[in-house]
Amino acid sequence: MRCVVACVALLFSTGMASAARAQQVQGLGKPLARDTLRKTTGVIDGAVTDTNLVPLAGSEVGMLRTSLKVHTGENGRFRILGVPQGVYILIVRRLGFRPVSAMVEVPPGDTLRLAYALERTPVGLDTVVITEKRESVRMMEFDYRRKVGQGEFITAADIEKRPSVMAADVLRLSKTIDVLPSYTKGSMAEYYAMSRRAGDAIHGGCPMQIFVDGVPMPSPFDLNLLPPPKEFAAIEIYAGAASVPPQFGGVDRRCGVILFWTKQG
Repeated sequence: MRCVVACVALLFSTGMASAARAQQVQGLGKPLARDTLRKTTGVIDGAVTDTNLVPLAGSEVGMLRTSLKVHTGENGRFRILGVPQGVYILIVRRLGFRPVSAMVEVPPGDTLRLAYALERTPVGLDTVVITEKRESVRMMEFDYRRKVGQGEFITAADIEKRPSVMAADVLRLSKTIDVLPSYTKGSMAEYYAMSRRAGDAIHGGCPMQIFVDGVPMPSPFDLNLLPPPKEFAAIEIYAGAASVPPQFGGVDRRCGVILFWTKQG
């Protein structure tokens, strides 16, 4: 993933009234009064290109834990207005390219400028048209890996049996993971998933690589940034590099991976 501070994205209408409307439409909250909106919200402005800096039109930009999804224009740019201040995970996808994610902090009353350069995926076989629902295909792959039995598998039914508020609570059911807090950045605890099978890193454990719908998250990853458990269709846990499925492997997978599959995809 290459993520450099610069400009980004698809333009919403300008003006504070339009910003309030954009905020409501994209599911980021209720419309706010003009002065309040200016003081408590920010703007995300950016661009998506390939590694040769050619603009990528039609790239999808989403924000984890929200319903927001926008697409870049012909110039590869997008713009999101009325974003409440805070820390978010942006996910950028485009067909034929590796998706990327990044943790961003939106300042109040200011504009956050970003740029993403997506890497092309290797050329493979001819495109196959899948007529089944995307979720069904993902769950078929989940069921296949569960039958192989290389990792730990948590279904939506398992999650419902033990109602949990946070994703970290669900992972505490695992026999191969330690969910450990960190208070290094302030009074609010951050929670990290650590493999018990690998050597130490931070907190005396080995931080695992987190994927959400196949997209790798920044590492180490604060589990508080994940959607609530009720939004997950399935979770896969591979506590060591040897058991990680090849498509999710890599040089930085020695601590294992956790795959979260959401119901919305």
